[in-house]
Amino acid sequence: MPVDIFAADEQSACVVDVSCWVELAQKVLEAQGIRGDVEVSLLFVDETAIAELNSRFLGREGPTDVLAFPIDEDPGRPGRFPDEGGSGPGAVIDNDEDEMPLLLGDVVVCPAVATRNAREHGVGLEDELALLVVHGLLHLCGMDHVENPEAERMERREQELLGRFYRTAP
Repeated sequence: MPVDIFAADEQSACVVDVSCWVELAQKVLEAQGIRGDVEVSLLFVDETAIAELNSRFLGREGPTDVLAFPIDEDPGRPGRFPDEGGSGPGAVIDNDEDEMPLLLGDVVVCPAVATRNAREHGVGLEDELALLVVHGLLHLCGMDHVENPEAERMERREQELLGRFYRTAP
């Protein structure tokens, strides 16, 4: 069963081929070993929206290129378990793993910021968007770049995945 990618283009700065990025996301997640009844959101938003998310969740001012919001800390468990008790919000009463999808998380990309980054890096917008989508998905899969060895490992994996699923052979 393929991973369900719920994607939306909620910005107007540039044209985004949502289906292209959904296909890339599915391939990357499968390569990362994510299979079965799994859901991911992939959103393309404007600078105001991403700046608000950046401030609200990371305490940083201004727009950024990509944000990732993993939902489950333990990817082996379906559904949400924020308090591990009671039947309040987020608790799953019938914990049948066959019925509940794993909510992996959300990746939010800002094409307007990506456009500026692409110019700075001397690459095309599509290449920059591909990198941001893969980068965000790797965060959902538990990778990070806080420590230098982790950052190098994550960057190598990004390039490997882009080489396999995005870049075409000359």
